[in-house]
Amino acid sequence: MLVSLIGYRGTGKTTIGVMLAERLGWRCVDTDVRVEEIVGMSIRQLFDACGEPEFRKYETQVIRELVRQHKLVLALGGGAILAEENRLMLRVSGPVIWLTASPEELQRRIEGDGRSFQQRPNLTAQGGLAEIQQVLEKRQPLYAECADLTIDTMQKKPAEIVDEILSQLQLPTDIEG
Repeated sequence: MLVSLIGYRGTGKTTIGVMLAERLGWRCVDTDVRVEEIVGMSIRQLFDACGEPEFRKYETQVIRELVRQHKLVLALGGGAILAEENRLMLRVSGPVIWLTASPEELQRRIEGDGRSFQQRPNLTAQGGLAEIQQVLEKRQPLYAECADLTIDTMQKKPAEIVDEILSQLQLPTDIEG
């Protein structure tokens, strides 16, 4: 079985993914990190050197490889759901959890995460809150199309979110926590 976490940058997919995998006794893989390992550069550098379409090809390649694995929590990049092939692979590979937060909260989190802020590219010329609102408007229907469960991360601690995922999906844990 595979559990996938989707949502906009800053919703906590990697943090929740690592904690969920630990509770399940599984592994967690962040698809953005895996792409960076394959290409030997940050996502921002890849965008700058080759453009978004090239990044998306690597992203789909990584997802194709990972959805065949078992006992894996997959923390996907925010735009992974843009490709129909990715959405199809995710829906048949196991439960998909959509993590959400308000645009204002996402901006606060993104700006507070130095690594993400420096290594992830802007997705529009505007950047900032206007970018988040514009990109979310486009992506929300795609997130909804994939999601088996939606969790608002605004008022919950990561451990509470993990507990909710385990409870809602009734996943057996190998490690009690």
